[in-house]
Amino acid sequence: MKKVAANLISKIIFIRRDNVGDLVCTTPAIRAVRKKLPDAKIGVLVNTYNADAVKNNPDIDEVYIYQKTGHVPEKNKISVWLHNFQIFRKIRKEHYDVAVGCGLYSPTTERFAFFTGAKYSFGYMKSGMKSFFYTNALIQPDDGMHEVQRTFDLIKFLVAYDQPGDLVLIPDPPSPQMSGLIKRDKGRPLIAVAISARLTKNRWPINKFIRLIEKILAVQNADVMFLWAPTLGNNPGFSGDDGAAARINDHFKNSIMPCPTLTISSLVTAISLSDIVITLDTGSLHIAAALKKSIVALMIEKKVRTWHPWNTKYIAVTDENDVQNISVDNVFNATDILVHDFQPHKNIL
Repeated sequence: MKKVAANLISKIIFIRRDNVGDLVCTTPAIRAVRKKLPDAKIGVLVNTYNADAVKNNPDIDEVYIYQKTGHVPEKNKISVWLHNFQIFRKIRKEHYDVAVGCGLYSPTTERFAFFTGAKYSFGYMKSGMKSFFYTNALIQPDDGMHEVQRTFDLIKFLVAYDQPGDLVLIPDPPSPQMSGLIKRDKGRPLIAVAISARLTKNRWPINKFIRLIEKILAVQNADVMFLWAPTLGNNPGFSGDDGAAARINDHFKNSIMPCPTLTISSLVTAISLSDIVITLDTGSLHIAAALKKSIVALMIEKKVRTWHPWNTKYIAVTDENDVQNISVDNVFNATDILVHDFQPHKNIL
């Protein structure tokens, strides 16, 4: 392992190849580097799907967006490879001092760190493995560590005595269309119910969402909007939830507010307008945490320690094996607690 002199670092790049939530969980580490090295150039290498999670981030100087063939089906492999070659060429011209390969061990992330041309590169390896590309490989921690802390530990050479702070996410202002969809009462909490998740194991049956919303409307002094990823959204490998949204909308007519989120940016903005978020274990969970919302999170029990909402009020409603087994009553009871804790805002859109 090579020793790195922090006072000689003028450029550092973070690599995050996975999903929106993972990238949001990287922002405390980025902020810590910005505080430690206020004049350094900080870059991030992300993909076309997760890039909006660092849009408007004040701690980042440059965002490099590479492509995955599955994310841009309209392009052939040669076009994608050529695009990515140009991205790495641009990065190498910057002569970064340090590259940080975020996330658990991935041979692709390790290669990407090497391709940046950085003098020093940090990333996780599995115990007993030898790194061919990282100059400073760390043994990846146990599954019980939160992803925020796990990522933060990769920069301990810079911030040895610090602890990760809040997630960082800056929403765009709502579009006129969104403002027209979302109407609220200043004295009542606005509950956002996010129904979409790309992974089947993280989904909850639509009939349970309908029963949950029925109970909220019958008992709570609250407004409800529901969020979903449309079929044409930027969701690789996921066909969208237009059909499910139509069922919910038809059932409730005009008593709740439908809000399709075609992009990650629109999802961030919609969640920013809410007070309480009911969400599956997906990107919306971490977006809501970054925006300091009160959260009811539907999760598999073993994932809570690593992926629970960071630094915000939350209640995790869990099942040992399958989110679909979580009862409507348990989710409603958690929501009821957060509604009773709600403090009306003085200034609400």
